[in-house]
Amino acid sequence: MEAALLGLCNWSTLGVCAALKLPQISAVLAARSARGLSLPSLLLELAGFLVFLRYQCYYGYPPLTYLEYPILIAQDVILLLCIFHFNGNVKQATPYIAVLVSSWFVLALQKWIIDLAMNLCTFISAASKFAQLQCLWKTRDSGTVSALTWSLSSYTCATRIITTLMTTNDFTILLRFVIMLALNIWVTVTVLRYRKTAIKAE
Repeated sequence: MEAALLGLCNWSTLGVCAALKLPQISAVLAARSARGLSLPSLLLELAGFLVFLRYQCYYGYPPLTYLEYPILIAQDVILLLCIFHFNGNVKQATPYIAVLVSSWFVLALQKWIIDLAMNLCTFISAASKFAQLQCLWKTRDSGTVSALTWSLSSYTCATRIITTLMTTNDFTILLRFVIMLALNIWVTVTVLRYRKTAIKAE
């Protein structure tokens, strides 16, 4: 029973994450605008994903507990390029991507570096959610922000709480997923709230 639940959580998370950012990418491409999307939020999310993936690889955790992160990173890079494209200069993305790539190698140089980065990872990821919330509060317009993407993120956090409890039981990782679940739900509700406000205004 436990093995079946673990398998269901792992594979459903992987499946959801394979398409997680597609509604957001599709909305941006359809609107030909990145209105409502927060660049700082996306960059912080990318940093959080990178640290989290490197930490799990470094300590040799089961690949099925983190296999979705390379997919999420790739999708976030596409979103990053879309934001810079619709803001008029794709070349501006180059320094950010270079920093992310070099960070992959720097993080594993010393054990204390990866451990410190992982302890900061929850704050980095939480900051990314607050940056998106701040953008929504400021504009009072959800623009092209996809509520489906954020609700799917909530689902993956919930399943990862289950898989972490059943496999590594790593408290740092568990705490991260609990906080991310709460913040993802908060962003989803905020997006839906301002979407309704925009519809009423029309």
